[in-house]
Amino acid sequence: MSSNQSKPDVYEQVTAALIAALEEGAGQYQMPWHALSRPINAGSRKQYRGINILLLWAAAQKQNYNSNEWGTYRQWSELGGQVRKGERSTMIVFWKFFETNKETEESPEEPKENVGSRCMARAYHVFNAAQVDGAPRRDEHSLPESERIANAEAFFQSLPGIVQFGGDRAYYSIDKDIICMPPFSQFKTAKGYYSVLSHEYAHFCGAASRLNRDFSGRFGDQNRAMEELIAEISAAMLCAHLQLELEPRVDHAPYLASWLQVLRNDKRAIFTAASKAQETVAYLQQLASLPTARAS
Repeated sequence: MSSNQSKPDVYEQVTAALIAALEEGAGQYQMPWHALSRPINAGSRKQYRGINILLLWAAAQKQNYNSNEWGTYRQWSELGGQVRKGERSTMIVFWKFFETNKETEESPEEPKENVGSRCMARAYHVFNAAQVDGAPRRDEHSLPESERIANAEAFFQSLPGIVQFGGDRAYYSIDKDIICMPPFSQFKTAKGYYSVLSHEYAHFCGAASRLNRDFSGRFGDQNRAMEELIAEISAAMLCAHLQLELEPRVDHAPYLASWLQVLRNDKRAIFTAASKAQETVAYLQQLASLPTARAS
């Protein structure tokens, strides 16, 4: 057997990990990216990106870690910590581009001609701070509840688009290009309101006049499930950016089976979903920074 054949397929490993996390949370309609803060590297203090956010959120949920800090065995040693004997690592993925000889978390969102000869996925293994003795304790800045909500309100008020309030459904209308939301008073919590609004704004971004997301050619009748998966991951990332907890949506339970089917049928699907979600959040952040008259 050649070395290439014996080397584990990173795509398959990542997909299998996400499928397992989805299946474990399906009974409670819990996704692996709910109610967890954005993971950061213990050494560089940089936030993880793309597919690595999902992998680390899934591991943190499964193992009930209460920290969002991660690092390699060597990084923790350099920080004065010691990974406990018997602890299992979590795999993350970086991409090595041979032309520049650099590594990045930004992955090619779709396989393209000759991409395989120019870059490759490389697996790294990290440990959560909860697995480390003597891990340095850091006092991360945490905004008070009122400020988190005020911050989210300011962000969404700065976005373009029409949001109509009324009724008891939340959805994005493609035909009318509007977001429909129940009134704020109808939600159980403010966090729930902002998490749902994040999800619908992700659909808003996918319209043909904006990011033009269309997976009908690649996923066929599972196109809608893929779009919902992207919107859910986008909402999780955006709520993490706004320092809000993302509340699970019970109305997404019917999508669980189709999400899992998409991942089983295409081992690169979760990479595409994470890449598109990252693109969506970046697009929303760009829109929020532009002067605009908010329609309502």
